[in-house]
Amino acid sequence: MTVKISQTPEVQTFFQEVAGVDNDQGSPRFKQIILRVLQDAARLIEDLEITDDEFWKAVDYLNRMGTNQEAGLLVAGLGIEHFLDLLQDAKDAQAGLAGGTPRTIEGPLYVAGAPLSQGEARMDDGTDPGTPMYLHGRVFDERGNPLAGAIVDVWHASTHGTYSYFDPSQSAFNLRRRIVTDDQGRYRARSIVPSGYGCPPGGTTQEVLNHLGRHGQRPAHIHFFISAAGQRHLTTQINFNGDEYLWDDFAYATRDGLIGTLNFVDDADAAKARGLEGKRFADLEFNFQLQAAESADSEARSQRPRALQEG
Repeated sequence: MTVKISQTPEVQTFFQEVAGVDNDQGSPRFKQIILRVLQDAARLIEDLEITDDEFWKAVDYLNRMGTNQEAGLLVAGLGIEHFLDLLQDAKDAQAGLAGGTPRTIEGPLYVAGAPLSQGEARMDDGTDPGTPMYLHGRVFDERGNPLAGAIVDVWHASTHGTYSYFDPSQSAFNLRRRIVTDDQGRYRARSIVPSGYGCPPGGTTQEVLNHLGRHGQRPAHIHFFISAAGQRHLTTQINFNGDEYLWDDFAYATRDGLIGTLNFVDDADAAKARGLEGKRFADLEFNFQLQAAESADSEARSQRPRALQEG
């Protein structure tokens, strides 16, 4: 029989000391969180009879994950980031907040500071040979009125499934733009059709997924932050109808209401009218509807740490 001591007064007092509960310095909130982490970790070790070898392998894993900077990828792959969306959905329902375009995960690959354009933008730098894409739509408020001056912050992967900044072979802010909607709430962007991608095959996230018997693939998708004065900030992304991994996304980002359809057009005149060279292109229209902000804080995105590139 395994000896269990985690709930004894002596151990609980020890954890309180470790968490700084018995001093008046530091952060009470941080102490509360650390105390709970210590208590839950101790109970897990006891209940699952974690061996010393398993424990130290886990510590080694955390070291390697940090070196690879894959923590953001892991929380997506383990469904924790999706859980945060489900939790916020439940809070909204309890508060009677409903409607609008669904939220979904941000993912770990946003970069702040992308160029700001009025009404329309070209997102690609012309070096990716992918199929040209004409991305466009409108932003509405909860009553269906177009929102002029909304900011559509959009980013997506290349045809190699990589993102600028994190992929040093791409130019700065390639496939990243911020677009201010016009007086009809419209945004327009010229880009290329992105590719889906998978976790680094030798990385620490895929290592965990392998143990879980899961793949690490994502469908092709486009990320968005949508913001406007007086409206709740929206973090979302759209996946493409017909993608092999549409409903089998390792990051669990696919949601009803967030599926876009790529309409491939073979018409040189139509391409020219949209500022695209050649004949074949993809047309993708997607509209967004925001909720009214219940407070000034809800107009802004979270303070999650993000990459920042000057330029």
